Amino acid sequence: MSDIAHNIARIQRQISAAAERCGRLPEEVTLLAVSKTKPASAIEEAIATGQRAFGENYVQEGVEKIQRFASAGITGLTWHFIGPLQSNKSRLVAEYFDWCHTVDRLRIAARLSEQRPAGMAPLNVLIQINISDEQSKSGIRPDELDTLAAQVATLPGVRLRGLMAIPAPETDWQRQFDVARQMALAFNRLKYRYPQVDTLSLGMTDDMDAAIAAGSTMVRIGTAIFGARSTPPRPQH
Repeated sequence: MSDIAHNIARIQRQISAAAERCGRLPEEVTLLAVSKTKPASAIEEAIATGQRAFGENYVQEGVEKIQRFASAGITGLTWHFIGPLQSNKSRLVAEYFDWCHTVDRLRIAARLSEQRPAGMAPLNVLIQINISDEQSKSGIRPDELDTLAAQVATLPGVRLRGLMAIPAPETDWQRQFDVARQMALAFNRLKYRYPQVDTLSLGMTDDMDAAIAAGSTMVRIGTAIFGARSTPPRPQH
């Protein structure tokens, strides 16, 4: 078993244990393998274990990988854009990705909707909330959610599926849980209003357990699967 296969199996066990501790089913939580800056060969190892969902932070790098695996005839993968999105890169996300986790303004959502090719299913989108109110982070304030969700839900080329957040790092489990629970409450209110909403993208390696306990349905794991970054991030979005 390769290191990547071993790591994925370990993370899946952790997800299962965290879900079972809070009375949830392990299959309620999707593992999103964050493959940014990683070579295609590493993704191939993950695919060999059954991993199908991959997250990319840099548009052009992600598109190159999507094209590579499509040309190789590898089907059934879902590609999630999880980085900050600039307007001039929105067309590539709309044309190639299955999901965008980082919608935080109507202008971007409208561009994604307009640029989604007519022959493709609507792009699945998540609204990013800046739950820790960090100046350096993207995302809307929680009190802005109702307005933006109502606007995004009317756009024909995108499909509102839920929420995403990157909370400020906390080492204390209870503090992690308290922040995650705020997100879960907002998610539950959104689900009540929009039946298609089913995804709360919340939790990374260090706060995954608390996020799952609070109600996360998708955890984003990179280094714990693929190891430390092997190349510096590209200067693009």
